[in-house]
Amino acid sequence: MQSIVAHRYWGAPGGGQLVCASAAIALDKAGLKPILTGTFKFDPAKYVDWYGIDISRYEVRTLMPVNIKAFGLWTRLYMWRPAKEVLDRFSVKVLFIDDETYKPLVKYRSRGLKIIEYIHFPLEVVVDPRFRGSGLAYGEDPYIMERYGRFPMNVYWGVFTRLLPRYLRENPFRDADLVLTNSKWTAGVARMVYGEEPVVLNPPIPPNMSVLGSVRGFGERGNLVVMLGRFSEEKRYHWVVSELMPSLIKEVPGVKLIIFGGATTRTQLSYVNRVVDLARRSGLNVKVVSEGSVLSELDSEHQVYLRLNAPRAEINEVMDEARAFLHATINEHWGIAVAEAMARGLPVVVHKSGGAWSDLAMNGEVGLGYENTDEAIEALAKLMTDAKAWSNYSMKSLGRVRDITFDKFVERLAELVRKIL
Repeated sequence: MQSIVAHRYWGAPGGGQLVCASAAIALDKAGLKPILTGTFKFDPAKYVDWYGIDISRYEVRTLMPVNIKAFGLWTRLYMWRPAKEVLDRFSVKVLFIDDETYKPLVKYRSRGLKIIEYIHFPLEVVVDPRFRGSGLAYGEDPYIMERYGRFPMNVYWGVFTRLLPRYLRENPFRDADLVLTNSKWTAGVARMVYGEEPVVLNPPIPPNMSVLGSVRGFGERGNLVVMLGRFSEEKRYHWVVSELMPSLIKEVPGVKLIIFGGATTRTQLSYVNRVVDLARRSGLNVKVVSEGSVLSELDSEHQVYLRLNAPRAEINEVMDEARAFLHATINEHWGIAVAEAMARGLPVVVHKSGGAWSDLAMNGEVGLGYENTDEAIEALAKLMTDAKAWSNYSMKSLGRVRDITFDKFVERLAELVRKIL
């Protein structure tokens, strides 16, 4: 028997790509050899480098014979086409898809096809006027507005939303046989939209990122706070350098902040410059370490370091020297960067919202949370100065991520697939 794993863009590492590659392994384990479908051509061999997952043995069908980095939003509208071609040619038992735009494929259920939808975040919240005021809609969500709020990208967004109803399935609980999502928080948002909650299946820690068995102790670490994620508005690095760090330095003299982030686009580099400017206006000395350079020993002059496009080995090394991981995004759907820090045994401080709070920090049981600047400073200062508290939260970080390893994801998904066959 065969299956399909449909993802709109396989050609770059990200949370969706990790989930779909893991799903392919799970379907194979369940006896359903997967065919990978997508919009643009990609190199499956790269998944070994990115995640330690080998999907190169699976057949690939794409709409376009080239890899294009542009038009990422519009790939949602056409990702169903190569999947349809496979369904028309082969006997496919299961379709795993992590997007909502599969309306033309629902009819194949009458032929025995089982559809599994994985919801990263309900798209309807962003585009449907009914959900204005939620803080997640177009015009309210900072990530959406950063990318699509100004000309000409607002026109690009407008065309997308006008075409979307042609391909958007109506309700996953009617149009799919199994509905999954990444966190309890996202499940709650889905309930608001559809009236039912999906099954929560947390994304896995990739197999090339081992969960440490033991970590350096509190006394072997410095007063370092680490952040990780691409340089963009929703990561709120601007808030960290302008409001949090100036006050944290007063509470914990000598504390330093290191932000690891991807910065390859014009928008991302512009945001880097904004963060540098805000840090300096706040009286902080900031150093930018670009790709190709190495973040050497920290000096007494700088309080903030922005490390662009760093390799994973360097990120891990610094995490092993730090005392806290800070995540500033509000309403983060999952938080893979938080999970990666926890796998290094770092205590985490996250905003009291989103999946990072509900499923990783476990509402305060595993990690520390905050709702405002003062609470964030208090949590970080605690981890910088209280060895007992640090050891407690470090141990809890490791314990939590051992429940979301790659092997456990594969076993759980394979089990869920067998139940719907």
